Amino acid sequence: MIRNPCLVFLAAIAPAFPFSLPLAGQTIPAIEDMSPVVVVAVPIIEGNVIDDYGSGATVIAEEQIRLLNAQDVGTALRQTPGVNISRYNPVGSHGGSEGGAIFIRGMGASRPGSEIKTFIDGVPMYMGLWNHPLLDLLSVDSAAAIEVYKSPQPHRFGNAFAAVNILPKRRAHEGFESRVHVAGGSYNTFVQKAEHGGKVGPTDYYLGQSFRSSDGHRTRSSGEMQNYYARVGRELNEHWYVSIFGLHTRNHAWDPGDKGAPPEEREGKYATEATLGFVKLEHAYDAFSGDLRLYHNRGRGRQLSRPDGTPDATWKFRHYGLGLREDFDAWPDGAMRIGLDHDVTEAESGHEDPPWEGLRRRITSPYFALSQFIGDEEAFYLVPSKGFRHYDHNRFRSESAPHAGLKFGYVNTELHVGYSRGVLYPGLEVERVLGVNNTSWRDLHAETLDHYEAGISHSWRQAAVDFVLFRDEGRNRYVMSPPPPGPPQELENIESYRTSGIEATVRYHPVNTLSFFGGATFLRSDPDDLPYTPETTLTAGLNWRFVENAKLSLDAQRVSGMYTGPRSRRQGLGNTYRVDSYYLLNGRISYTFHVVPGGVEGEVFLAGENLTDQSYEYRPGYPMPGINGMLGLDVRF
Repeated sequence: MIRNPCLVFLAAIAPAFPFSLPLAGQTIPAIEDMSPVVVVAVPIIEGNVIDDYGSGATVIAEEQIRLLNAQDVGTALRQTPGVNISRYNPVGSHGGSEGGAIFIRGMGASRPGSEIKTFIDGVPMYMGLWNHPLLDLLSVDSAAAIEVYKSPQPHRFGNAFAAVNILPKRRAHEGFESRVHVAGGSYNTFVQKAEHGGKVGPTDYYLGQSFRSSDGHRTRSSGEMQNYYARVGRELNEHWYVSIFGLHTRNHAWDPGDKGAPPEEREGKYATEATLGFVKLEHAYDAFSGDLRLYHNRGRGRQLSRPDGTPDATWKFRHYGLGLREDFDAWPDGAMRIGLDHDVTEAESGHEDPPWEGLRRRITSPYFALSQFIGDEEAFYLVPSKGFRHYDHNRFRSESAPHAGLKFGYVNTELHVGYSRGVLYPGLEVERVLGVNNTSWRDLHAETLDHYEAGISHSWRQAAVDFVLFRDEGRNRYVMSPPPPGPPQELENIESYRTSGIEATVRYHPVNTLSFFGGATFLRSDPDDLPYTPETTLTAGLNWRFVENAKLSLDAQRVSGMYTGPRSRRQGLGNTYRVDSYYLLNGRISYTFHVVPGGVEGEVFLAGENLTDQSYEYRPGYPMPGINGMLGLDVRF
């Protein structure tokens, strides 16, 4: 039986749905020119962007998320070149490691902690105590777009080596829009979503809700996700705009356990809950623009119902702070960015004796960047840049993160080279990882990553190609030394690693009704057993409107065999977890119809995963679903 509080929400907002008005398109971030405009969206990703500071991002827009039939951030990014995922369940993430995580070019497997941080419109949203993302805290339904930053970018974010940023939906044009989505499928999976947005004069708003549940493909692999979000904005005048965003999530997922292990070795149920709110004040003038964000969020993770009788555990966290950014046209063809991030993290444990209380970290990091455009956009141009971020921490010594880039091109061809340093401080977890009385964490330094990159892109009328070479050198990773059980154990910055690779993407739209995408990532790491660093990942996709109202979307991926498991912070600990290579083919076919011409539009769709019924795993002993499907209805007003 479905426990669905969404029905109350639907009843409350149904009178506000304007049934007579057509749906308007959702604004997404600007990316490189991909003319001509195509009727069908580019599959998998919207595009790759290189900014004037020589740094890149991959953008996945709302339409790609929908056509991938993505139910969370992990499934929205699983085909993105350079990104790999892990999960146990069709719905819900069990914790923040193998049960539900993303990995970017091999980063993200360190536990406790993580090299990757997750944000909503630049606001931190992750498990503050253990210093790593929890994907269920992020609502994919609220996303107009997802930005994936695969390298340190000190002029954008700090205290991380890579980042994922969700940009919330916003109604940009006068009028109203609404959407209701219902779907069901294999393993008694149920999905329901409702959203409504509007703009009246200077005021705009967007609100939504979603509910997902599934029994799962194995015993004890069920999960449930609930999300509620709202955004309200107002233009104060032609230059100033203020907005408020709120998000509440409540979720749980079970650990099905190793298929060959006794039931008492399962980890039970992992439940998460979080509430986020922030105010954003933006301005834009001819010569300068910027924004100020004030935010507060809090949440908890709970380990419950463990079969071996281990007591329930609860970990609570809180983030609050501010972000300030200002961009100037400082002189002819010159750009300058200055900014400041002030972030505070607090955490406690409600199940320990004595409880963990009073854990607090504060990072204040001002940053500065310059770039200069030289030449002609329609011919040859050159854009050198440089900058740095400074870190002031309340417990550890100060650090700095420089970056420099050079972008140059001619007409439709562009090259870029760049260097950036990432800084990652130990989180609150280090105060407890060795016990209350062990204070060796006080001597730790921040981990650092030196990133080097060179790339080239070229566009034709109907195609675009991107090619990137990169190298990452990580230092000062903290681990337990000597390894357990030899006492006394301490935390020391003694590990280093290197990752290098090649990444390529191609987008091709031969006609307005057909679009192709291809991507490849080749990785090599030292040590060679780094988890979630497959040597080869190949991705392909197509969107095809084969008749006027019918569309077919296919996406495929082949991932070579790789080491898995968390990269535990223990000296000399080798990695014995490994999974075989796998191939996945997924698809979605849909038919669009009009209930009211120019008004209500509906879509019936059938989505399938693992269409060739492959056997594959993200963790040894945790088989993923075979062929499965979902039938749904999407109605837009």
